[in-house]
Amino acid sequence: MQMGIFKVCLVVATAVINHPLFFQKENATLPESDDDIITRMKEHEEHLKMEMLRLEQDLHKMDEERHQNPEQGPRNEENPIWDLWSAMSLIIFLIIEIWRQELQDEASHESSNEEDDLTVAGNFSQKVALPDKIVLASFHEKCIRISNNDLSRTKEFVEGFADDLLEALRSVCNRDADMEVEDCIGIGSLYESWRVHKPLLCDLIVPFAPPEPYRFKAQVCFSGNGVPPDKQGCGKIKVIQGNEDVAGCVCGKTNLGEDMLCLLHSNNERSLNSSVMEDLLCSKGTQYLNTGQVMKWFQIAVTKAWNKISHKYDFELTFRNLDSPGALKIKFRSGKVIVFNITPVVQFEDSDVYFVSHFANDALLDDCSSDIYWSLSFAVYERRLLKSLAKKLPENSCHLSCLQIVSFLHRKQCNLTGRSGLNNYHLKTVLLHLLFSRPFSDWGFENLEVRLRDMLRYLEKSLQEKRLSHSLIGNRFIPADICLPLVFQKAEPPNLFRPLVLERAAYKKTVDTFYEMLKNAAVLIKEYTLHLPNGHLDMNMSLNTS
Repeated sequence: MQMGIFKVCLVVATAVINHPLFFQKENATLPESDDDIITRMKEHEEHLKMEMLRLEQDLHKMDEERHQNPEQGPRNEENPIWDLWSAMSLIIFLIIEIWRQELQDEASHESSNEEDDLTVAGNFSQKVALPDKIVLASFHEKCIRISNNDLSRTKEFVEGFADDLLEALRSVCNRDADMEVEDCIGIGSLYESWRVHKPLLCDLIVPFAPPEPYRFKAQVCFSGNGVPPDKQGCGKIKVIQGNEDVAGCVCGKTNLGEDMLCLLHSNNERSLNSSVMEDLLCSKGTQYLNTGQVMKWFQIAVTKAWNKISHKYDFELTFRNLDSPGALKIKFRSGKVIVFNITPVVQFEDSDVYFVSHFANDALLDDCSSDIYWSLSFAVYERRLLKSLAKKLPENSCHLSCLQIVSFLHRKQCNLTGRSGLNNYHLKTVLLHLLFSRPFSDWGFENLEVRLRDMLRYLEKSLQEKRLSHSLIGNRFIPADICLPLVFQKAEPPNLFRPLVLERAAYKKTVDTFYEMLKNAAVLIKEYTLHLPNGHLDMNMSLNTS
């Protein structure tokens, strides 16, 4: 009997130790779902039932043996130590279970304390000491402002060379089998007149299309419909034949048999469609365009094109980053360097929205592109929107100056403390939201300090709430003359911070870097500001030069 009690204690110990919440995963970033916990509990329940059944059989067998050998009963009862050990074991494991519950409560309390600390820090951007508008104007003039002549010369040279490179690329490609590239399009900070860092960086996108008779069919992935959380706002690109999705044709969905033919699609077309998908840069076994295959193809094509025209130029062309096939660097014999990005993209229907295979940035997290998921670029519409809003703002508006200053400070802070989850696109999104939320008359250059603080406060609030909505998708304030496609006007705006929030360590690093930037802002600005004898800059001069 004592042995039976001891085995019962062992079963209790096993149940406690194997409780689904007893040992939690150390590196888990998200809690397990309720379904997983219920499934594990059912498995443990079945296991315990089997153990209890086995113990009942053992106890029944021991009772039969005791009846057959009655002399062993008194001898076994002379050792009550088994009862003592069984009771002590049960008490010990009960104490462990109670201690585990207390640890869970403490962990929950610590987690809530972290949220409270973040909320308390929420007004820090209002309290941070920023230089006055005169010092900010001097800082902008000395460290940030780039002459229009430098911008024009850089864009003219890069665009001319890119056109020559793409023309050579077309000549070395097989027009019957390779992708067809179109003319490049300039996007980004250099074309929106708020580029900060040197050397000047040109961002160019190059639309491409499959050879005939194929074409691309784009699919935008919004929330729901089984879309992974970090892929919302991305898209997939399906490679189909030009007449594959003709309405009413079911030849691709049914077996017509040997004696029946489709008048729209021949058997050769259907077999060719399945055999050349990988040659058309699709993921294996699918019809969806693969970002990695596209990057590899483009890098090889650019290399061949440069080999064909390199004799015409007196400089070297190299790849700056092998992970970004279009990140190129031109180095002259004099030592001067020009850098630019040329990225392959796919046009969404007949709009100026493009699917981008990758983004070249220095953020802690990569973009959502992976395998068959492509990032969406609204850069053409954003450039058009900024140009439209500039006509409504005061002549010497400070909106781009605010964006430049924040971008400069963030870049310098990242050089000190490492990469952050924020990038320039997040900062531009904050500016666009503010432009719609404040009267246009409030953006005069004399309000530089106030608007800069507004931008920092908006960014801080977004980090606290772990949400930064897209500036164009689902934004009812977008003017009609921007001509944004209707599908994006009616869509729910995706959260640009969603990938960041899913990575807890990256989110914490981003928040810490942001607050360090706020603390160091005044010092950094003063270090880079021109020190005049009287300690200030003539305000009229700064306004005119800006």
